[in-house]
Amino acid sequence: MLVEQLMKKNVTTIKPYATLKEALQLMKEKNLKSLVVEKNSPSDAYGLITNTQILKAIVAEDGDIELLNVYDLYKKPAFSVSSKIDVKYAAKIMIEHNIKRVVVTDNNELLGVLSITDLTHYLMTWVE
Repeated sequence: MLVEQLMKKNVTTIKPYATLKEALQLMKEKNLKSLVVEKNSPSDAYGLITNTQILKAIVAEDGDIELLNVYDLYKKPAFSVSSKIDVKYAAKIMIEHNIKRVVVTDNNELLGVLSITDLTHYLMTWVE
């Protein structure tokens, strides 16, 4: 099975200069654990911000996150894989690097996101 068959295609993105409060609101509204951070230019890389990164910032700042932006915390470049590779290779990369989600891109354009949860659901179909 190819990554393109398993990935989530409806990806929610956020701008790097959005506030952490805006990121949290978007995550809450869409019931997400992470957001893909948009590129600043066509040759730039996508990033990723997670609820865990935001939680750590909230604890470190004693709850005052009004002045922090996504740019201050997100990981860039996000690990990415091609939509055309076999799922087993994406899974291997994710396991070897202890990554919970990867951005799926072809020609540096965002196509989707693949998470450990997606892989787990796929593996569960083998058991049934």
